[in-house]
Amino acid sequence: MQRPLVPVTARPGDTVSSGVVNAGAPFDLLAIARAEDSSYAALVRLAQQAAATSAPIVRLADRLAAVLLVLGLAVSGAAWLATGHLSRAVAVLVVATPCPLILAVPIAISSGLSRAARRGVIVKGGDVLERLAQADVVLFDKTGTITVGRPRVVSVLTDASLSDADVLRLATSLDQTSSHVLADVLVLEAGRRNLELVRAEDAAEEPGRGTSGTVAGRRLRLGTADWLGLPDDHPLVRAASRLAAASDGTVAFLDVDGGAAGAIVLADRVRPDASRTIRRLRAMGIRRTAMETGDRRGSADAMGRLAGVDEVHALRSAADKVDDVAAARLHPDDVVVMVGDGINDAPALAAADVGVAMGGRGGTAATEAADVVIGSERLERVADAIEVARSSRTIAMQSAALGVALSIVAMVFAAAGALRPTWGALLQEGIDVAAILSAL
Repeated sequence: MQRPLVPVTARPGDTVSSGVVNAGAPFDLLAIARAEDSSYAALVRLAQQAAATSAPIVRLADRLAAVLLVLGLAVSGAAWLATGHLSRAVAVLVVATPCPLILAVPIAISSGLSRAARRGVIVKGGDVLERLAQADVVLFDKTGTITVGRPRVVSVLTDASLSDADVLRLATSLDQTSSHVLADVLVLEAGRRNLELVRAEDAAEEPGRGTSGTVAGRRLRLGTADWLGLPDDHPLVRAASRLAAASDGTVAFLDVDGGAAGAIVLADRVRPDASRTIRRLRAMGIRRTAMETGDRRGSADAMGRLAGVDEVHALRSAADKVDDVAAARLHPDDVVVMVGDGINDAPALAAADVGVAMGGRGGTAATEAADVVIGSERLERVADAIEVARSSRTIAMQSAALGVALSIVAMVFAAAGALRPTWGALLQEGIDVAAILSAL
């Protein structure tokens, strides 16, 4: 799971993970663990262990080719014993070659890989495409997969003195030059609403707490409730905290001339195509869909309802997601697909029958652990990939069945003496061409 850029306050003595970004002034950081003991190293080990337990799938074409070979030898031998004519046995062997299977099936699979690539989906091999075609259960990580992975303004609360637009305009005018990770979010929202910003005077930022300054002659402060001195029972704090808890978001409070005037709730959001993707998967015969997240149950359930998934698994760690992948196989032959975008998802991607990495921005661990990499931010490409895989597998099987059926008919005619070896060789070439054209 790749978390959106939402700030977290750390105080002296707190423990932080490696890779965090400092949004404030410089400070002294003490390393208390070795690299091999880090969370990153543990995730890589989990991914390696999960990948080692994945079982290979035997190709259908190989099995059919073996069956056809045995059948051809049997018919050839029977024709020779029954008639005493060696030419009939030779003719049967000529038309009984498994060329349609050897050629048509790989061509159909390769065409499927190419078709998926044209849609921005990189599938790492034909065996992956075959497994994807048989998908029964699809698990999705939440942040960056079901959701966009970037915060946005979800609600603006005000007192009676200002409108929503006024609160957002004043807050953004003050924060537009800030280095705070949420400043860009406010600027984008103000632009979307066509709000006219003004330049702040005497702007000063206290890292991790808030920004103060003067905008249009009004003294403003934008930051946390603690920094503004707002008690927990303040109506604005209570209302904003409820909204933030429901969406797993954060709040920036606005003080105007010494009084709390508004609050801006920022949170991640469900991708626009998430519910459409889930509906498509359900229509394609996927039996169950589930969302995996480390978030609290309340906000996770809300996101799950918006996306339309069948199940929501909250408070899940990287190891828990691996366990959920194993538990999703209600039957031994169930094929489980896991879709994620971050390093925390890498072990689950490796443990699944097919791991799908979204957007190619989850880092090396996720993309290397995945069997499929989607190069865009569109979740609907997951449904496209499964659709292409199923179509390719169906065409491959139809082409193989066509080639086998024609070969069997030709064997019957050859055994009956109606087909000479020379004509059988020409007919076999025609069968090969028919099977290849079907695959293409």
